[in-house]
Amino acid sequence: MNPLNQTAAEVLQRLCEQKPLILNLTNNVVQSITANMLLAVGGVPVMLTHSEEIRDLLHSCANGMLVNVGTLNEQQAATMKTAVQDAAKAGIPWVLDPVAVGLLKFRTQVCNELLNSPPAMIRGNASEIIALAGAQGALCRGVESSEDSAAALPAAKTLALKTGAAILVTGETDYITDGTHTITCTNGHEIMTRVTGVGCAMGGLCAACLTVANSALEAAVATAAILGLAGERAAAQHPHPGTFAAALLDELNALTPEKVESCSKLKIII
Repeated sequence: MNPLNQTAAEVLQRLCEQKPLILNLTNNVVQSITANMLLAVGGVPVMLTHSEEIRDLLHSCANGMLVNVGTLNEQQAATMKTAVQDAAKAGIPWVLDPVAVGLLKFRTQVCNELLNSPPAMIRGNASEIIALAGAQGALCRGVESSEDSAAALPAAKTLALKTGAAILVTGETDYITDGTHTITCTNGHEIMTRVTGVGCAMGGLCAACLTVANSALEAAVATAAILGLAGERAAAQHPHPGTFAAALLDELNALTPEKVESCSKLKIII
Protein backbone atom coordinates (compact mmCIF):
# COMPACT_ATOMS: atom_id res chain seq x y z
CA MET A 1 0.00 0.00 0.00
CA ASN A 2 1.20 3.50 -0.83
CA PRO A 3 2.42 5.10 2.44
CA LEU A 4 1.22 8.49 1.21
CA ASN A 5 -2.31 7.12 0.94
CA GLN A 6 -2.03 5.78 4.47
CA THR A 7 -0.89 9.18 5.72
CA ALA A 8 -3.85 10.92 4.05
CA ALA A 9 -6.22 8.36 5.56
CA GLU A 10 -4.76 8.95 9.02
CA VAL A 11 -5.26 12.71 8.66
CA LEU A 12 -8.94 12.21 7.80
CA GLN A 13 -9.35 9.90 10.80
CA ARG A 14 -7.84 12.52 13.12
CA LEU A 15 -10.07 15.23 11.67
CA CYS A 16 -13.13 13.20 12.59
CA GLU A 17 -11.79 12.49 16.09
CA GLN A 18 -10.29 15.86 17.05
CA LYS A 19 -12.76 18.25 15.37
CA PRO A 20 -10.38 21.23 15.07
CA LEU A 21 -11.75 24.76 15.35
CA ILE A 22 -10.73 26.75 12.27
CA LEU A 23 -10.89 30.54 12.11
CA ASN A 24 -11.66 31.63 8.55
CA LEU A 25 -10.76 35.13 7.39
CA THR A 26 -12.13 34.54 3.95
CA ASN A 27 -13.94 36.24 1.14
CA ASN A 28 -17.63 37.09 1.09
CA VAL A 29 -18.47 34.78 -1.82
CA VAL A 30 -17.33 31.51 -0.25
CA GLN A 31 -18.10 31.68 3.45
CA SER A 32 -21.00 29.22 3.27
CA ILE A 33 -19.24 26.51 1.26
CA THR A 34 -16.10 26.91 3.37
CA ALA A 35 -18.05 26.41 6.58
CA ASN A 36 -20.01 23.48 5.17
CA MET A 37 -16.90 21.77 3.83
CA LEU A 38 -15.25 21.99 7.24
CA LEU A 39 -18.36 20.67 8.97
CA ALA A 40 -18.51 17.77 6.50
CA VAL A 41 -15.09 16.47 7.59
CA GLY A 42 -15.61 17.08 11.30
CA GLY A 43 -14.11 20.55 11.63
CA VAL A 44 -15.61 23.50 13.48
CA PRO A 45 -15.71 26.66 11.34
CA VAL A 46 -15.70 30.18 12.76
CA MET A 47 -15.95 33.37 10.69
CA LEU A 48 -14.92 36.62 12.39
CA THR A 49 -14.04 40.12 11.16
CA HIS A 50 -13.24 42.10 14.31
CA SER A 51 -9.56 42.24 15.25
CA GLU A 52 -10.10 41.99 19.01
CA GLU A 53 -12.41 38.99 18.62
CA ILE A 54 -9.91 37.35 16.28
CA ARG A 55 -7.13 37.90 18.82
CA ASP A 56 -9.26 36.47 21.62
CA LEU A 57 -10.11 33.37 19.62
CA LEU A 58 -6.51 32.79 18.55
CA HIS A 59 -5.35 32.97 22.15
CA SER A 60 -8.15 30.79 23.52
CA CYS A 61 -9.61 27.97 21.45
CA ALA A 62 -8.63 28.26 17.77
CA ASN A 63 -6.58 25.41 16.33
CA GLY A 64 -5.87 26.82 12.88
CA MET A 65 -6.59 29.78 10.62
CA LEU A 66 -7.25 30.49 6.94
CA VAL A 67 -6.48 33.84 5.35
CA ASN A 68 -8.10 34.25 1.92
CA VAL A 69 -7.81 37.61 0.13
CA GLY A 70 -10.55 37.05 -2.43
CA THR A 71 -12.66 40.16 -1.69
CA LEU A 72 -9.99 42.27 -0.05
CA ASN A 73 -10.47 45.84 1.14
CA GLU A 74 -8.35 48.17 3.28
CA GLN A 75 -10.00 47.23 6.58
CA GLN A 76 -9.76 43.50 5.87
CA ALA A 77 -6.12 43.88 4.90
CA ALA A 78 -5.31 45.58 8.21
CA THR A 79 -7.24 42.92 10.12
CA MET A 80 -5.41 40.12 8.32
CA LYS A 81 -1.99 41.65 9.00
CA THR A 82 -2.79 41.85 12.71
CA ALA A 83 -4.29 38.36 12.71
CA VAL A 84 -1.22 36.63 11.31
CA GLN A 85 0.93 38.39 13.89
CA ASP A 86 -1.42 37.23 16.65
CA ALA A 87 -1.42 33.70 15.23
CA ALA A 88 2.38 33.65 15.36
CA LYS A 89 2.35 34.77 18.99
CA ALA A 90 -0.26 32.15 19.88
CA GLY A 91 1.49 29.37 17.97
CA ILE A 92 -1.49 28.85 15.65
CA PRO A 93 -0.65 27.53 12.16
CA TRP A 94 -2.28 29.38 9.31
CA VAL A 95 -2.88 28.99 5.59
CA LEU A 96 -2.61 31.72 2.95
CA ASP A 97 -4.81 31.62 -0.15
CA PRO A 98 -3.44 34.45 -2.36
CA VAL A 99 -6.46 34.83 -4.64
CA ALA A 100 -5.64 36.72 -7.87
CA VAL A 101 -2.21 37.77 -6.62
CA GLY A 102 -0.14 39.01 -9.55
CA LEU A 103 -3.21 40.33 -11.33
CA LEU A 104 -4.01 43.13 -8.87
CA LYS A 105 -1.40 45.35 -7.23
CA PHE A 106 -3.06 45.96 -3.83
CA ARG A 107 -3.60 42.31 -2.92
CA THR A 108 -0.16 41.39 -4.21
CA GLN A 109 1.39 43.93 -1.85
CA VAL A 110 -0.77 42.76 1.06
CA CYS A 111 0.10 39.10 0.55
CA ASN A 112 3.80 39.90 0.40
CA GLU A 113 3.43 41.70 3.73
CA LEU A 114 1.53 38.76 5.23
CA LEU A 115 4.52 36.55 4.45
CA ASN A 116 6.44 38.45 7.14
CA SER A 117 4.55 36.26 9.63
CA PRO A 118 5.04 33.13 7.56
CA PRO A 119 2.13 30.76 6.92
CA ALA A 120 2.56 27.05 7.44
CA MET A 121 0.94 26.41 4.05
CA ILE A 122 0.14 28.36 0.88
CA ARG A 123 -2.58 27.12 -1.48
CA GLY A 124 -3.03 28.63 -4.90
CA ASN A 125 -3.30 28.04 -8.60
CA ALA A 126 -0.24 28.13 -10.82
CA SER A 127 -0.46 31.83 -11.71
CA GLU A 128 -0.88 32.86 -8.08
CA ILE A 129 2.07 30.78 -6.88
CA ILE A 130 4.32 32.03 -9.67
CA ALA A 131 3.41 35.64 -8.89
CA LEU A 132 3.77 35.25 -5.12
CA ALA A 133 7.21 33.73 -5.60
CA GLY A 134 8.20 36.86 -7.50
CA ALA A 135 8.59 35.22 -10.87
CA GLN A 136 7.69 37.10 -14.03
CA GLY A 137 5.20 36.21 -16.73
CA ALA A 138 2.40 34.54 -14.77
CA LEU A 139 -0.87 34.66 -16.67
CA CYS A 140 -4.16 35.05 -14.82
CA ARG A 141 -7.80 35.53 -15.81
CA GLY A 142 -9.55 36.89 -12.74
CA VAL A 143 -9.20 34.18 -10.10
CA GLU A 144 -8.45 31.52 -12.71
CA SER A 145 -4.98 30.44 -13.75
CA SER A 146 -3.87 30.46 -17.35
CA GLU A 147 -0.83 28.37 -16.42
CA ASP A 148 -0.60 24.61 -16.07
CA SER A 149 0.13 23.57 -12.49
CA ALA A 150 3.41 21.92 -13.53
CA ALA A 151 4.68 25.28 -14.77
CA ALA A 152 4.54 26.62 -11.22
CA LEU A 153 6.67 23.89 -9.67
CA PRO A 154 10.01 25.79 -9.79
CA ALA A 155 8.32 28.86 -8.29
CA ALA A 156 6.60 26.70 -5.67
CA LYS A 157 9.93 25.24 -4.57
CA THR A 158 11.45 28.70 -4.37
CA LEU A 159 8.49 29.99 -2.35
CA ALA A 160 8.63 27.00 0.00
CA LEU A 161 12.32 27.50 0.73
CA LYS A 162 11.82 31.25 1.16
CA THR A 163 8.89 31.02 3.58
CA GLY A 164 9.26 27.58 5.17
CA ALA A 165 5.69 26.81 4.08
CA ALA A 166 4.37 23.78 2.27
CA ILE A 167 3.01 24.85 -1.11
CA LEU A 168 -0.08 23.30 -2.69
CA VAL A 169 -0.40 24.18 -6.37
CA THR A 170 -3.85 23.19 -7.59
CA GLY A 171 -4.76 22.17 -11.11
CA GLU A 172 -5.58 19.09 -13.15
CA THR A 173 -2.62 17.62 -11.27
CA ASP A 174 -1.98 19.05 -7.82
CA TYR A 175 1.68 19.59 -6.89
CA ILE A 176 2.73 19.69 -3.24
CA THR A 177 6.23 20.68 -2.18
CA ASP A 178 8.25 21.84 0.80
CA GLY A 179 11.12 22.82 -1.46
CA THR A 180 12.87 19.49 -1.01
CA HIS A 181 10.18 16.87 -1.50
CA THR A 182 7.52 17.02 -4.21
CA ILE A 183 4.35 14.95 -4.44
CA THR A 184 1.59 14.86 -7.04
CA CYS A 185 -2.11 14.16 -6.59
CA THR A 186 -4.26 13.32 -9.60
CA ASN A 187 -7.56 12.85 -7.80
CA GLY A 188 -10.30 15.29 -8.76
CA HIS A 189 -12.65 16.19 -11.58
CA GLU A 190 -12.93 19.08 -14.02
CA ILE A 191 -16.39 20.03 -12.77
CA MET A 192 -14.84 21.16 -9.49
CA THR A 193 -13.63 24.26 -11.35
CA ARG A 194 -17.19 25.16 -12.37
CA VAL A 195 -18.63 25.52 -8.87
CA THR A 196 -17.98 28.82 -7.12
CA GLY A 197 -15.89 28.51 -4.00
CA VAL A 198 -14.55 24.96 -4.17
CA GLY A 199 -10.95 26.15 -4.53
CA CYS A 200 -11.25 28.81 -1.84
CA ALA A 201 -13.01 26.40 0.52
CA MET A 202 -10.10 24.04 -0.01
CA GLY A 203 -8.06 26.52 2.00
CA GLY A 204 -10.25 25.88 5.03
CA LEU A 205 -9.72 22.16 4.61
CA CYS A 206 -5.97 22.83 4.37
CA ALA A 207 -6.10 24.64 7.71
CA ALA A 208 -8.03 21.80 9.33
CA CYS A 209 -5.63 19.13 8.04
CA LEU A 210 -2.73 21.29 9.19
CA THR A 211 -3.88 21.06 12.80
CA VAL A 212 -3.85 17.24 12.89
CA ALA A 213 -1.08 16.24 10.47
CA ASN A 214 2.52 15.57 11.45
CA SER A 215 3.78 18.22 9.03
CA ALA A 216 2.50 20.91 6.70
CA LEU A 217 3.59 18.78 3.73
CA GLU A 218 1.48 15.85 4.97
CA ALA A 219 -1.46 18.21 5.55
CA ALA A 220 -1.27 19.52 1.99
CA VAL A 221 -1.05 16.00 0.58
CA ALA A 222 -4.05 14.88 2.63
CA THR A 223 -6.10 17.92 1.60
CA ALA A 224 -5.49 17.29 -2.09
CA ALA A 225 -6.38 13.62 -1.79
CA ILE A 226 -9.48 14.06 0.39
CA LEU A 227 -11.07 16.82 -1.64
CA GLY A 228 -10.03 15.34 -4.98
CA LEU A 229 -11.45 11.93 -4.12
CA ALA A 230 -14.71 13.42 -2.87
CA GLY A 231 -14.94 15.41 -6.11
CA GLU A 232 -14.46 12.28 -8.21
CA ARG A 233 -17.14 10.40 -6.33
CA ALA A 234 -19.62 13.29 -6.49
CA ALA A 235 -19.05 13.86 -10.21
CA ALA A 236 -19.67 10.19 -11.00
CA GLN A 237 -23.29 10.58 -9.91
CA HIS A 238 -23.88 14.32 -10.42
CA PRO A 239 -22.07 15.62 -13.53
CA HIS A 240 -23.70 19.08 -13.53
CA PRO A 241 -22.65 22.00 -11.28
CA GLY A 242 -25.85 22.56 -9.30
CA THR A 243 -26.33 19.07 -7.95
CA PHE A 244 -22.59 18.45 -7.85
CA ALA A 245 -22.11 21.21 -5.26
CA ALA A 246 -24.40 19.47 -2.78
CA ALA A 247 -23.05 16.03 -3.68
CA LEU A 248 -19.49 17.18 -2.96
CA LEU A 249 -20.41 17.96 0.64
CA ASP A 250 -22.21 14.63 0.93
CA GLU A 251 -19.20 12.73 -0.38
CA LEU A 252 -16.83 14.58 1.94
CA ASN A 253 -19.04 13.65 4.85
CA ALA A 254 -19.30 10.02 3.73
CA LEU A 255 -15.61 9.60 2.93
CA THR A 256 -13.84 7.05 5.11
CA PRO A 257 -10.14 6.63 5.90
CA GLU A 258 -10.33 3.21 4.24
CA LYS A 259 -11.57 4.76 1.00
CA VAL A 260 -8.86 7.43 1.11
CA GLU A 261 -6.21 4.79 1.64
CA SER A 262 -7.41 2.62 -1.23
CA CYS A 263 -8.34 5.29 -3.82
CA SER A 264 -5.96 8.24 -3.40
CA LYS A 265 -3.71 8.87 -6.39
CA LEU A 266 -0.56 10.18 -4.74
CA LYS A 267 2.98 9.90 -6.03
CA ILE A 268 6.40 11.12 -4.95
CA ILE A 269 8.22 12.61 -7.93
CA ILE A 270 11.25 14.07 -6.13
